[in-house]
Parts: sequence; C-alpha cells; structure tokens
Amino acid sequence: MIPGAPRTPRHQASSPTRWSTAVTPEDFRAAAHTAADLVADHLAELPGRPVWQPMDDDARRTLLDAPLPRDGRPLAELLADVGRDVLPYPMGNGNPRFFGWVNSAPAPAGVLATFAAAAMNPSSAGGDHADVHLERAVVRWIAELVGFPHPAGGGLLTSGTSMATIVCLAAARNRAAREAGRDVRADGLAGMPPLVGYVTGETHSCVRKAAELLGLGSRHLRTVATGPDGLLDIADLRAAVARDRAAGLLPFLVVASAGTVGTGAVDAFEPIADLCAEERLWLHVDGAYGAFGVLDPAIAHRYAGLERADSLALDPHKWLGVPVDCGCALVRDTDELRAAFSLVPSYLRDEAAGELGWFSEYGTEQTRPFRALKVWATIAHRGRDGVAADIARCTALARRLGELVAADEEFELLAEVQTSIVAFRLRPPGLDEAALDELNHRLPAAVQRRGRVFVTGARLGEREMLRACLLNAATTEEDLLLLLDEVRAAARETVGRHH
Repeated sequence: MIPGAPRTPRHQASSPTRWSTAVTPEDFRAAAHTAADLVADHLAELPGRPVWQPMDDDARRTLLDAPLPRDGRPLAELLADVGRDVLPYPMGNGNPRFFGWVNSAPAPAGVLATFAAAAMNPSSAGGDHADVHLERAVVRWIAELVGFPHPAGGGLLTSGTSMATIVCLAAARNRAAREAGRDVRADGLAGMPPLVGYVTGETHSCVRKAAELLGLGSRHLRTVATGPDGLLDIADLRAAVARDRAAGLLPFLVVASAGTVGTGAVDAFEPIADLCAEERLWLHVDGAYGAFGVLDPAIAHRYAGLERADSLALDPHKWLGVPVDCGCALVRDTDELRAAFSLVPSYLRDEAAGELGWFSEYGTEQTRPFRALKVWATIAHRGRDGVAADIARCTALARRLGELVAADEEFELLAEVQTSIVAFRLRPPGLDEAALDELNHRLPAAVQRRGRVFVTGARLGEREMLRACLLNAATTEEDLLLLLDEVRAAARETVGRHH
C-alpha cells in the first residue's frame, strides 16, 4: 500500500478493469465458495473412502491426454473438472489408515493459509513485506520447538529436506575448503584433497544426492557401521576418520539421524558431537521426519545433544502436517550459511535490508514462494502444546502397534519402536527365509490394492519388511488392528495367486 493512501474498506470490490481481464470479483468470489465446499467435502469424506486404489484407465487417460485448450473456460467448469477428475483419486495420505511413506495429512489451518498465500503470491527473497518477516518468525518457532539454537538469520524455509540438506552441506563444504586455504566458490574443488563425509546405511538418499551435486562425490561418503540398535557406531566412525586422515584426505562432515526413514532410529548425538568437536568435523543432523519427536516427553531423552549440531534439516510438511512443500534448514553459524550463498547483483541491491540481508543470500533460490503463512497457521492453530500432544499420540500408537505385532505369533517385530515407525514382517509358519522375503516383498502392493489401509515396504539389512509410519493423530487402535488383519488377508490372496 502506498504510504498515506486511503485504506480500501474490507470486502469492497475494486473496479473489474483493475482486477483481471478474464475474471471479475463476483466470478472469483462465487468460484472461491465452490472451491471451499469441494475441499471441505473432500476432507470430510476421506475417512470413509478407500485409502488408495489404482486409477482406472479412462480416468488416467483423461489427465494424461488432456489437450492444450485453444479457448479459455469459466472457473466454475474448471472446478467441476477438479471435483470429477482429480479429488477422487488421492495418494491416500489424508486418510487416518495411511501408514505408508512419511507423508502426513494436511493440517486444515495450513490448507486455508495456502489459499491466502497464493492470493498474495510474493517472492519471499527479501524486502519489507509480510512474508519475509513471517518467515523469520516461523523459522525461529521451528528452532524453538526442537530446541535448536537460533541466531537471527540462521535458517530458512526450503522446498523440503532434500534442498535443506544441499544448503547445509554447502555451508559445511565452504568452511572445510576455507580452512584448507581454498575459496571453493571461486576455485571449485579441483586440486584439493577429497573432502570426506560419514553416513550410515540408513542415511537418507538426499545426502548422497547433495554430495554428488556439490561435487564431493558419493565415493567420498563413507558408510559407518551401525550397532544392533541401528545407531551409528562411534568407534567405527573414529577409526574411519583416522584412516582417511592418514591417507591424506580431508574428513569434514558427519551426518547423524533424528529418525531414520527405515525404522525411526535416533542416533546418540552426544558422543558424535564430542568426536566432531575433537576432529573439527561439521555435524549435520537429518531430522526430516523425526526431529519433532523431541516434543514427546516419553522419547525426548533420545534427542540429547541435538542442539550441538552445526546444522539441522527438517520438514514441517511431515510430522507437523504443513501442506507440501515446506522444509527448513537451520544452522548454528549464520555467517557460514551466508558465506556459502550470498551474491547480490546491483539490480537486487536493497539499502534498507539491514544486516541480515535477503533470504536469497542464504540458499539457492532467488524466487521463493510464500511458505511461511501455512507454517504459521499450522503451528498457531494447534499451539506448542497441541503439536506436542499430536506427536505424543502418534508415538504411543506406534508403540502399541509394536506390542500388537510382538504378541502375535504370525508377525515379527524387526526393530525397537523408537519414534513412530514400526518395522515388522509377516512370519507364517513353515516358510524358509527365502519364501518369507518373497512374501513380504509382495505384501505392500497387495495391501494397497485392497484399499482399506496403506502400508509400504523396505529392506532392513538382508530382510524384506513392512514399514508402518504413524503421523496422523486421528488414527485409532482399531485402525492398527485393521492393518494387521489386512496384511493377513493380503497374504492369503498372494499365496493363493502364486500356488
């Protein structure tokens, strides 16, 4: 708004010629009401519908073969298409019986805020407008929720943890190169001894992608052993660092997990942080899914030392339910993040930006969407206590599912339930290991096709497993019992088809 200009009364429509060449305010208002009804009905009907079912061929072709339109169509017709051709075919993650990948149901407050953010449609790179200041606030909120030190400017919202990991590892790379006497931004990595990072077999694939994109090379990511509990083996890490130093390489990074994707295991941060301090290694924590588990008093002890990390990547669009996309990169040293990315050409110079500058100086994106409003709305709607209660319910349900699995002779619990992921397999009598692997490999797809629950699979060590992730506080114990019943039923169908 121009300073000193009269404020437009709320709900007063501007002239149609100043609104759009294609849509009048009245058209938009009517369509917005229709869209609200569509979305409200969709969310209300989800629990009573199949969680997921394959799209039929005609429905799939309607979307795949849609021709580029020559003439425009009214908003009402477009919304009718959405209601008929899109909303009836969800991924399934909005349903309380979705136990699949780490994909949450959308928080209602976040859904509404997304609408308002799209209406503003700013670039949240910098400047003096609401989205920029709100992002600084919600990044601080996220840091406070998980207990991570938050210096002003020490973080930003990203598309997800994959991008947040690139941002954090770039800062780590920049520091390591500088301490080796090189300016990696100007000179690249050519001629330097290889920089070496340390991960485990359970580390998310986004870390390898980041290492490859940043020129570090996946060959220089060492896979450190894990103990029987799935946690990083500190002795093996120490030995690996010593070997690489003796070989003339430059160890610079350790990646620990605040909840692995496979089993939800949380690494022991204190001894890892001690070693990183001794060896001058950057400690990065992948908290994409599990970092918010620290809010549950029953498991908060597992996160001791998380606050000692140099960087933390996490996803509000996972356990918090913020609508996709929204990740967050947090760093302890603001200067390291800005040193890795700041580049201000003359056409973006902002003399009023203050000492923190623009968000675009802290990451790779120049044009940045208004992610902060849906984060603000989601957290503000539930409050810290509400968020913590939702997370505690999910972890309690996961422990209960673990108990149900352990008490059932047909099932086997494959790992301790540490957060809200349960790793298990069906183990009917009379099958050898090869047959058990084959059966459990086929089960997730068979369960999904039945439509009543949704579960995914993975490999844990040398074994195929079922992996149930609980992120929805609306899930009940009856849903857990149904999950186990559906696995049994799918197994009977699977065995019947193959014999």
